[in-house]
Amino acid sequence: MEKKKTGTVYLIGAGPGNPKLITIRGRECINRADIIVYDYLANPRLFSEANPEADKVYVGKRGSDHSVEQDEINELLVRAAKDGKTVARLKGGDAFIFGRGGEEAAYLAKNNIPFEIVPGVSSAYAAPAFAGIPVTYRDLASDVAFITGRERYVSGKPGIAWEMLAKSAGTLVFLMGVKNLPNLVKELQDNGKAETTPVAVIRWGTLADQTTITGTLGNIVEKVREKDLHPPAVIVVGEVVKLRETLAWFEKKPLFGSRIIVTRAAGQAGALTELLEEAGAEVIELPTIKIMPLNDYSLFDSAVSEMSALKDAPVFDWTIFTSVNTVRFLIQRIKHLGFDVRILAKTKIAAVGSATAAELESQNISPDLIPDDFRAEGLISAFEKEGIADKKILIPRALKARSVLPDHLAKLGARVTIAPIYQNVPANPPVDRIIKRFKENAINVITFSSGSTVRNFVALMSANDCGPELINTAKIATIGPVTAADAKKSGLVVDIMPKDSTIPALVEAIVDARRKD
Repeated sequence: MEKKKTGTVYLIGAGPGNPKLITIRGRECINRADIIVYDYLANPRLFSEANPEADKVYVGKRGSDHSVEQDEINELLVRAAKDGKTVARLKGGDAFIFGRGGEEAAYLAKNNIPFEIVPGVSSAYAAPAFAGIPVTYRDLASDVAFITGRERYVSGKPGIAWEMLAKSAGTLVFLMGVKNLPNLVKELQDNGKAETTPVAVIRWGTLADQTTITGTLGNIVEKVREKDLHPPAVIVVGEVVKLRETLAWFEKKPLFGSRIIVTRAAGQAGALTELLEEAGAEVIELPTIKIMPLNDYSLFDSAVSEMSALKDAPVFDWTIFTSVNTVRFLIQRIKHLGFDVRILAKTKIAAVGSATAAELESQNISPDLIPDDFRAEGLISAFEKEGIADKKILIPRALKARSVLPDHLAKLGARVTIAPIYQNVPANPPVDRIIKRFKENAINVITFSSGSTVRNFVALMSANDCGPELINTAKIATIGPVTAADAKKSGLVVDIMPKDSTIPALVEAIVDARRKD
């Protein structure tokens, strides 16, 4: 029997929480992993590009609450690698800065397991940066020290050189020290640090929950107690804290503090997520639909066969594209059949929406008609003016879609051929964390871009004891009136709807609503 090849363990710094603050190498390792072993601070968004078949094992530690002991984690990594699996070990921040990554690497080396260290962005400097506090600054701090907030004693002696730290003019950054804050403050003052020394405590730095409390060694303990601030948090001690007054930037973003659910299909949420995050929101991607190929392409293939047979005269006077998905799946299918976009040369092209038009342009197809109203109704109005009696029209589309467009075109005298080219099917993503957020009143906005995303979201949440009453504690944002109507039918109260049915307009409407709050 051939000996099984030992897998590799990647010890990855997963960053401080914000999913964009992971390295390119970190993402690469997640994507290739057979098993992902992750901590409490690893953002679930990091799994979005992972292999869907990859196992995910939670081994998080929160304060003294350890779901899995360190020895068990070490053994888990070794066993998985000996089974030939590629292991992505995600650790919050940087694995080698108070992350016990060195211990895990040493255990792997002891057991002859191949491993790679993937450095990460540490909360030690990322959280202060998002709070507007540089940990070094000319004339204020030319050095910085990173210190554990959980002091260990060796042979009865303190593990931290308090006297040296107290005399330093540089910046002191304590990690995991909120519970021990009174003792940290006392040790610094007892060893000569002035009580007027500025201090900042930053909780959940880089995320929507980011909270920053500033004060001095003399009053920071009381301020933190008054705000009832709990871990995880980073403590910054030093003159650089004063710079926050002018350098705070993250908290000034229009959607800072907003946690927004995006329900679009995986792989299609990118543009909406990008714009929301650029505005400062924390995005939770919860794909409620999957865009899938069809099992039967006979109707579409028949239409293509007709188009290819008659090269001198158009078989269809118009081909209507109603979505980006229609464009992508049509291009894939005609290539599969041995053709290219030239097969559309003798048919006029209509596009519903600017995004659909842009996707066509990217395929070197120039639309002849783009209605101002980015809905089927807008296209109907445009065709009423165009005059389409006895015209042959091809509508490639989803297997299940509204009948408004083909019905109205038929009433105008057109001969309509509907050719399904893809299908929407319900997705079943895990919702435990999201339901917990709802119950904490920590979801601010839910976005819907189609009726199917509404129906599937409500069905998914209701099946997990989270009905419309709880869902409506967040603001409901729909891309247009058609989706809004579906939301209302499902028992949701629509709070936000843009004038134009586009992703940028939807984000702008969400920002406007936030400003009015």
